Amino acid sequence: MLAALDDFAPTAIEERESAVRVFFASRQHRDDARAQLAGRQVSSVAVDVPDDDWAARSQQNLTPVTVGRITVFPDLRPPISANPESPIPDPYDGSIPIVIEPSMGFGTGHHATTRLCLTAMQTLDLDGSIVVDVGTGSGILAIAAARLGAARVYAIDVDADAVQCANDNLALNPDARNVAFAVADIVSAPMPTADVLVANLTGASLVRVASLLLAAVRSRGAIVVSGIVATEEGEVRRAFAEAECCQWAQEEEWVCLTMKKQ
Repeated sequence: MLAALDDFAPTAIEERESAVRVFFASRQHRDDARAQLAGRQVSSVAVDVPDDDWAARSQQNLTPVTVGRITVFPDLRPPISANPESPIPDPYDGSIPIVIEPSMGFGTGHHATTRLCLTAMQTLDLDGSIVVDVGTGSGILAIAAARLGAARVYAIDVDADAVQCANDNLALNPDARNVAFAVADIVSAPMPTADVLVANLTGASLVRVASLLLAAVRSRGAIVVSGIVATEEGEVRRAFAEAECCQWAQEEEWVCLTMKKQ
């Protein structure tokens, strides 16, 4: 069902015990998605939700997340201690700090797919590389790539609000240099040739654009893909068959693949 709805740009999915709530940015997307479900053994009800930054409110109590060498903070770090004579030990000392504010652009490090991608990126040598991030969302993976040594990072998303959010986050991370965000679709936008490409999308989306993602990576370059439910892994692997899978990781029901282009 979720794969069938993917073409209608869902912005969030909330799984409940006996139902699934799928959020859309517009009534038109929602109504088109409901029409897509017609004839299936699925009943649906349409509900209007106020656009009052519900994502930020739902994430306002997020805590820092450490993934390998990276610690993602939900806001600018406060002083460790107001009393310099009695400093509080910093449990994140030595980590690469990244600030990602909770907002409508998702990707704070609290979702398994983001953590899987951050882990996979740290196994690659990004120093001096050109990195492309497809479906950047909050910009977390692009900013992380720059902090891990990439020479240039080009990140795209089809959602203008997400790109605005990513640029806002970039401003909070002055040590992340040479990062450019753009509203673009890989189907139509020209891509720079990447040494490393990261795409945290959905299994259905990855299958649909696999040939385009492969074309955007140089020979022997790396591709990191996630957003894949375990049951979709086989189909995704077949779509990227011309690349060699050199690393596999799973957290909960989510899978991340790191591949090398031949």
